[in-house]
Amino acid sequence: MQKLSPDALSEQLRGDDEGPLVLDIRHEGEFEDWHIPGSVNVDVYDELTADPERAKPALSDLPDDTEIVTVCGEGVVSQTASNVLRELGYDAVTLTDGMNGWSRVHRHAEVPVDFDGTLVQVARPGKGCLSHVLVSDGEAVVFDPSHYIDEYEAILDEYNAELVGVFDTHAHADHVSGAAELADRHGVPYSLHPKDALALDATPVVDGQIVTVGGLAVEVIHTPGHSEGSVSFGVDGAALLTGDTLFHESVGRVELGVEAGIEDSDVEGNAATLYESLQRLLDRPDDVVVLPTHDPGSPEPPVTATLGEVKNRNADLGRDREAFVEELASDIPDHPPNFERVKRTNVGQESVPVDELAELELGPNNCAAE
Repeated sequence: MQKLSPDALSEQLRGDDEGPLVLDIRHEGEFEDWHIPGSVNVDVYDELTADPERAKPALSDLPDDTEIVTVCGEGVVSQTASNVLRELGYDAVTLTDGMNGWSRVHRHAEVPVDFDGTLVQVARPGKGCLSHVLVSDGEAVVFDPSHYIDEYEAILDEYNAELVGVFDTHAHADHVSGAAELADRHGVPYSLHPKDALALDATPVVDGQIVTVGGLAVEVIHTPGHSEGSVSFGVDGAALLTGDTLFHESVGRVELGVEAGIEDSDVEGNAATLYESLQRLLDRPDDVVVLPTHDPGSPEPPVTATLGEVKNRNADLGRDREAFVEELASDIPDHPPNFERVKRTNVGQESVPVDELAELELGPNNCAAE
């Protein structure tokens, strides 16, 4: 059985040389919703499951001068595709665990920012998620970690840093947080705003609070709207970790907590609240580096922009209050898959078995309003 690991494919796609042809054999709609950037879709899923011979005509016109990596949801039907391709004379391997495996890939890089410490951005390209590790004078805190916490352990080891705290900017709707587990492993506080820690024993953060990490000061800024407990973090006046409040080209959507049944607020009220929260962030200096928790593509770290650049790129920021509320409350994009269960898990109202986490998170990241 010839397979390629998700991490190995990630490295090949990041390299300077032309990588393999990534062939996604899922249904066209699934591919359009969520796929590996640069991959091509040949929808032969039904043929491969019913009678692989019927898939051969559609697979016979592929380039024959490059390795082909086949992809499906879990790496099962794509194995059949690889077998058919090899029968046709192609050099074909299968992506281990398919899109499920791709969702586990993490990459990290330092953020160029002007303070006496190091800020490492961790990107999860299969989910569009961004998390951050702040290191100063041998101490470290982690913001918004995924539940693949060994990725963060490796960074702590790389920088020889002692973990002193773990924070979530909010209760996420697209992926299950690993913050509480990482904090528990190290015996350090897990911090979350009380409005989002509905059934969790989390250390509360409050607006205006200053957290010291080594020689750096981290300011807590309560920025509700996307969720009632959303916060942003100002790091030494040089960086803003904005969670899902402010993205580089959009803002956080405002209905997920309401529709998940964990907020008593209404969508219009949340949009108005988010508008006010954004004004607090927009008052910061234009050279502050804005670091959200998500990027809609397949992020290659570091994903950064100054606040001045964000103001120029982000159409949502040019609307007045009335237009902003109307736009966010009326134009509702597709929801993140399983967002109700994910959201309830991250506020402590539901517990998901470890062996179900990967499947629960499968699918695109849809936390931006546009």
